[in-house]
Amino acid sequence: MYDFAIIGGGIVGLSTALALGKRYPNARILVLEKEGQWAFHQTGNNSGVIHSGIYYKPGSFKAKFCRDGSRSMVEFCQEHDIEHEVCGKVIVATEAQELPRLENLYQRGLDNGIEVQRISPEEVKEIEPHVRCVGGIRVFSTGIVNYKQVCLKYAHLIQQQGGDLHLNTKVLKISPSGKNQVLQTNKGNFETRFVINCTGLHSDRTAKLGQVEPQAKIVPFRGEYYELTPEKRYLVKTLIYPVPNPDFPFLGVHFTRMIDGSVHAGPNAVLSLKREGYKKTDFDLRDFLEVITYPGFWKLAAKHADEGIQEIIRSFSKAAFTRSLQKLIPEVQAEDLVPTHAGVRAQALMNDGKLVDDFLIVSGQNSIHVCNAPSPAATSSLEIGKALVTQIPQLSHLDSAVNA
Repeated sequence: MYDFAIIGGGIVGLSTALALGKRYPNARILVLEKEGQWAFHQTGNNSGVIHSGIYYKPGSFKAKFCRDGSRSMVEFCQEHDIEHEVCGKVIVATEAQELPRLENLYQRGLDNGIEVQRISPEEVKEIEPHVRCVGGIRVFSTGIVNYKQVCLKYAHLIQQQGGDLHLNTKVLKISPSGKNQVLQTNKGNFETRFVINCTGLHSDRTAKLGQVEPQAKIVPFRGEYYELTPEKRYLVKTLIYPVPNPDFPFLGVHFTRMIDGSVHAGPNAVLSLKREGYKKTDFDLRDFLEVITYPGFWKLAAKHADEGIQEIIRSFSKAAFTRSLQKLIPEVQAEDLVPTHAGVRAQALMNDGKLVDDFLIVSGQNSIHVCNAPSPAATSSLEIGKALVTQIPQLSHLDSAVNA
């Protein structure tokens, strides 16, 4: 019998288990992950950025958790000797018409309590000598890290707390058993008092397994990256982002220096025909049919048709991808770019075609479901874990042990 069972061994599931272990030292905690390693999907394929929180609506979960998470993540890395760097980033306008949006973003950064600075094109060049722009913002708290290393440390600490961690264990069914729930898996059954669903790309399906309406459907978007050849890495010192379109949910192609010294360029954002589809050729009939028969998808596609077409063109045309990058750094040439790994973003979409633009947490009977946690969930993971623990109803036998 477990007190808490977390389904999903990505960064949110592991951080939640860690937070539960701190809150309830005597609790029996279980983490189930269907893959053979931790952080295999979204966490393990992201860009490794410790985000500042500048983009998000003031007062939202994303704004608060990301701002606080950028600090707690750095502190965690310092405490556990995980390689990281707070290198800062620049967000630049490449055309005059983008300057009002740049100013709005600057004001949002101030509203979110983030240290930001307006900088001139000349000041941008002092930081990033190869960028061409008409204005910029410097964001000081942005950093870089390898989130797989963070997750391995989370898992190690959970085990030290006494938690049980199981890889290669897929939950097939969730059944009530009196006041408890039974998780039926390919490795046998596990009984628990409370279930926490942190299954990312499958969070809506897992919620339905637990008889909970997820309130949205997960639509997978693949983000494809190129990497600068080693001899061209000098073109990028830190992180370089364009001014995002506020009506489009993605940040646009940008340059990211990784913690290993490589420089990634991208991503674009195209519909993936498989929830775990990291290649253009990946296809799953069930995943595909769920998307194309969902009214919300067609409403979204109609609203963002122009942007969507451009993203598809970039996916199949290296020249088009290169031209997008040249808006930031004109010196970049197609021969400077080599394909590298892709990631898949689990984006929750409402039936009316609106994207869920904040973290979405849905409560059920003896369960809680994280139904939307795309970027900046990795940055925010420690804060999300702490917040989830406060939303979980108190288990009396554990509280008495804590108070004793």
